[in-house]
Order: sequence, then structure tokens, then C-alpha cells
Amino acid sequence: MKSDSDHTETERNPSGSTSKVGRGNAGNATKLALGRGLDVGTANLVSGAQDVDGNVLIKIQRNAFIDIERDDYTRNMLTRLNVQYVVIENRMVVVGDPAFELANIFNRETRRPMKDGFISPKEADAMPIEKLLLENLLGAPTQENEVCYFSVPAEPIDAERNVVYHQGVFAGLLKKLGYNPKPLVEGHAVVFAELAEDDFTGIGISCGGGMFNICVSYKSIPALTFSTSRAGDWIDRNVANVLGIKASRATAIKEKGVDIRKPRNREEEAVEIYYRNLISYTLENIKTRFESAEGMPQFPEPISIVFSGGTSLVGGFIDVCKDEFENIKFPIPVKEIRLADDPLYSVAKGCLVAALSEA
Repeated sequence: MKSDSDHTETERNPSGSTSKVGRGNAGNATKLALGRGLDVGTANLVSGAQDVDGNVLIKIQRNAFIDIERDDYTRNMLTRLNVQYVVIENRMVVVGDPAFELANIFNRETRRPMKDGFISPKEADAMPIEKLLLENLLGAPTQENEVCYFSVPAEPIDAERNVVYHQGVFAGLLKKLGYNPKPLVEGHAVVFAELAEDDFTGIGISCGGGMFNICVSYKSIPALTFSTSRAGDWIDRNVANVLGIKASRATAIKEKGVDIRKPRNREEEAVEIYYRNLISYTLENIKTRFESAEGMPQFPEPISIVFSGGTSLVGGFIDVCKDEFENIKFPIPVKEIRLADDPLYSVAKGCLVAALSEA
């Protein structure tokens, strides 16, 4: 499987999804190998496929929507902006990145089908919106019952949540689209995507919007998996609270180019404070769980720790991780702490690796 960072271009369509498409043989561009990967994230949904030339095809869609008053003016405005919408119960609904942009324009919060890593129990429109987003990202399977590995969170250590219902919901949605759904723990997907040269041995961390997912793996076998409920949304909520702004505005501040090593103003200082706290919290929990878990393998060589996910994209993230790592006494030698090659696509690529190996 070729890396999608080689020979790729990025496209954005009116629905707000982004595609990274390999520049393979033009005649084979739409011919896909069997097997799909899907990262079911709180902030983003990401799908992965591979064409017959070995190029990885990535599509990404912000996992959000906003409902707008249904009238001629709004309909004409969305048409002029080339923004797609659907009508649900007599309301106009915009999904993906355009929803996020409209929320900032109107000073509103986007609605989220997922919360804290799981399908939202308080969002009545979650199911039809997720179905629509998955149809946009995946399309029809190449053949009936094509394998699609989708990411699921590990059991959280600091919250009372159950993975069973969430896993069942997305398995059901994928079945309705004609796929054979198979769950893969999110941190394990990072190991598949990023640690092939280390014989799939090390620690993969997915830094999402709703949760951080951690997997300690030895030769591709997960020895320890868990998640924490502090993640990107936790930063946004806390930054919003201390600054007195909407959470969507805090997200926009975080994504516009902050470097947490050198904040330039009060807003960026708030982002830096909560990022550093989150990173320290995550590393301390890995250390504690590592020391207390039974049956941990003996690692003969120093291991790598790889961070991925949208929350890891902020400037200076890995440098702060290294700083905070120096403050703890980790129980085994670590040779490197690094960012994934394509942090936003790592989980989808790991799910794709699992699907292709089975197909």
C-alpha cells in the first residue's frame, strides 16, 4: 500500500468533504481494491480505500451539522454559496465543514451527532445525519458485503460509558449500506498505520475530539488498550468557559495556527494551558496503567510512541509531549516520540490496512 502523502492531490466538494486522491493510471482511478477503512471520530469522519495501483484514497468530513430556518432567502443564499443541504422535518440541514463555517457566521454552535467519542444520546437527529455522512464518504461497496473496518473507542478509564451500543449503531449503518462491518479499537488502528517498521510494536495514541485512545502493542497484539475522556472538545469547552466565548469559536482559534510553545495573546495562552494539562494527564495515565496492568510483555528494545488525530495538529504539540514526558519516570525505554505521518488520516489508514489484509 502506497502512502497517501506520495502522489496525491486534495479536492473539496460542495458538501464539505475533502478527498486525497492518488494520481494513478487515469483509467484505473475509480477501480478499488476490496476493503474499506473508516475512522468514526467525534470531530471528523474519515474513510480510506485503495485503488488497483496501490494509491490510498482518503475522504474526510467534519462530523457536525446545523439546522436553518427553511425559507426562500436562506435557500437562495445556500445555492449562491454552493452549499448542499437536506430537508429533515421541514428544516434545512447543512452538514460537514459548511455547517461549522455557518455556525461561526451566525454565532451559533454546531450540532454534533457524536459526543465524547460516542453517538450522542441527546441528539435526536444523530442517526439520519450519520447515515447521510457515511453515504457521502463511502458510497456503495465494490461488491456486496465488502469488508469495512471501523474504529471504536477503547473502554474509558475516567467516565462511565459503554462501547456496545455505539459499536452496534455504526455496524448497523454500515450493514444498511451493503458492507460487512468489523470493529477495530482506535489506538490499535494507529499501530497498524504507523508502526509497521517496528514490527507493530509500540504505543499508538489517537488524539481525537471526544477522547484520547491508547494502545500498547507487541508484534501487532494489543497488550493494553484504554481511552480517556479528555480530548480536543475538552480543550474547546474549557477555553470557551474562561474566555466567555462559544465552543465553536474556541475551536476556530485552536485551528487557525496556534503554536502552543509560544502563545501570542490571552486566547492562545488559554489554549496552551489546557493542551499542556491534557498531554500531561494522558502520559501519566499511560504510565500508571502500564505499571499496574497484568501480563504486560517484556519489550526487548526501546519502543516508539506515536501520536495521531486532529488534536495533535496544533503547532508545537510533539515538543510539548517531549517536555511533559521528561517529567515522568516511564517504566520502559522509549526511543522516540513522534507525530504520525498523516495525523488526521492515521486511524482510517490503519482500519484500511486491516480490511485489505482480510480481503
